[in-house]
Amino acid sequence: MTRERGAATAPGEPTRTRRRLSTEERREQLLAVGAKLFAQAPYGDVWIEEVAEIAGVSRGLLYHYFPNKRDFFAAVVQRESHRMLRLTAAVPGVPVRDQIGSGLDTFLEYVATHAHGFRAFHRAEAAGHPTVRAAYQEGLAAHEEQIMAALAADPHIADSLPAPEVLRLAVRGWLAFLVAVCLDWLDAAELTREQVRDLCARALVGAIGL
Repeated sequence: MTRERGAATAPGEPTRTRRRLSTEERREQLLAVGAKLFAQAPYGDVWIEEVAEIAGVSRGLLYHYFPNKRDFFAAVVQRESHRMLRLTAAVPGVPVRDQIGSGLDTFLEYVATHAHGFRAFHRAEAAGHPTVRAAYQEGLAAHEEQIMAALAADPHIADSLPAPEVLRLAVRGWLAFLVAVCLDWLDAAELTREQVRDLCARALVGAIGL
């Protein structure tokens, strides 16, 4: 017989104490579960009840944090976007050329260790709901702006960069390339991380003419 949650421990079994999660810890737990489910299945095939069951909470508690599935998926997308932005932020005062390799190493480490979140983020475009797509587009735009700002702030290359509209298109195209390569790498893993890093670094250098 399966013991109900919270039932007494049987004689001889070790006592298990449950730590009550803080609001932020619970929210993080739910988002992590959501990232895994949305990475594995299309938006329409993920049920909010399944998220609650896996997290071990009531559906009502989940709705306390997120009013509906649409907002829940949008929050998953925003979480991953913010995490990627933090990890890939340029180091002020260091030439961009010297940061490309280490920045890509950090990014690929994120992709490898947070594969569910990375996949979930890039599934958002196909979610079919404007709120989710808007969160995804905002995330992409933030990454684009972060790269543009880092390039413009580097005095070693600022004068040799192409016109802003050309640079923006080049950065946008490179981001699409980076995503396609990383998703394929996660699925097939035919290249080493170093090979993927060097491929993406060369593509960036070529795209913006460094």
